[in-house]
Amino acid sequence: MSRMNSFVAGLGLAALLSTTVAYAGDPASCKAVRLSDVGWTDIQATTGVASVLLTALGYEPQVIQLSVPVTFASLKNKDIDVFLGNWMPSMASDIKDYTADGSVQTLSVNLTGPMYGIVVPTYVADAGVKTLTDLGKFKDKFNGKIYGIEAGNDGNRIILDMIKNPKDNLEGFELVESSEAGMLTQAEQSMKNNEWIAFLGWTPHPVMGDMKITYLEGMGDSGFGPATVSTNVRKGYTTECPNVGKFIANLKFNLSMENTMMDAILKGGDPNTVATDWLKKNPDAITPWIAGVTAFDGGDAAAAIKTALGS
Repeated sequence: MSRMNSFVAGLGLAALLSTTVAYAGDPASCKAVRLSDVGWTDIQATTGVASVLLTALGYEPQVIQLSVPVTFASLKNKDIDVFLGNWMPSMASDIKDYTADGSVQTLSVNLTGPMYGIVVPTYVADAGVKTLTDLGKFKDKFNGKIYGIEAGNDGNRIILDMIKNPKDNLEGFELVESSEAGMLTQAEQSMKNNEWIAFLGWTPHPVMGDMKITYLEGMGDSGFGPATVSTNVRKGYTTECPNVGKFIANLKFNLSMENTMMDAILKGGDPNTVATDWLKKNPDAITPWIAGVTAFDGGDAAAAIKTALGS
């Protein structure tokens, strides 16, 4: 018996033994599922997984690339339905007003164990740059620059606030905003030449995971440091669309799977293709994600996914 057939058989038995009643599909208005992708490789990976499985279940995922601020505004305005990339606590300022008025809801934590913050090469840390305020002691060696990613994201905003705050000792520094790929290219080139550089880092990330870098300490309550990633939906979504809402709430990822998929995406892979390949190799991961979930038409979720992915 193939692994996928074993997966389906096991799920059939679990359904018979379970006392949980699956949702009987969703209304037609729920068929299109609009997801925000903020352009980060980890969110491309998780959104790819969600999209592939939603398609298999008979839904029509629509992935829209938006900045973080526009994502939350779009959730409030009901222009999108789902966001899988709510990094906390760094996005606390971005989401707080929407949480306060109830227009954006947090369904679940989908990833634990990440890190987020300003990093330097380990050889720079060994030379005395271990905390945030240490950067200012060596401004000339950093050419007065900290490298970030796209404008409008939470990490850049935190760095800009730090530059403005006298106690962080970053007077005269500038934030160089770029793309994730552009920032990493700059970092790799600088490290190849043994130059000093400070840039925005996070884990999981296959490229940064292989770099010899050190997260700076002394970030206080800025939002940098150990993190979690949560799933957001627009107000009322899980009531209107309980079946797909249950599926979205069930999604939980881990650092290993994200690193594997991110590596393939960074090497040029399409997120949906990468997700499909990963799901075929790891069918057991699907089981908890579709617990209490049916296909869009009310049919068996496991059978629909088996048909879509193949055995």
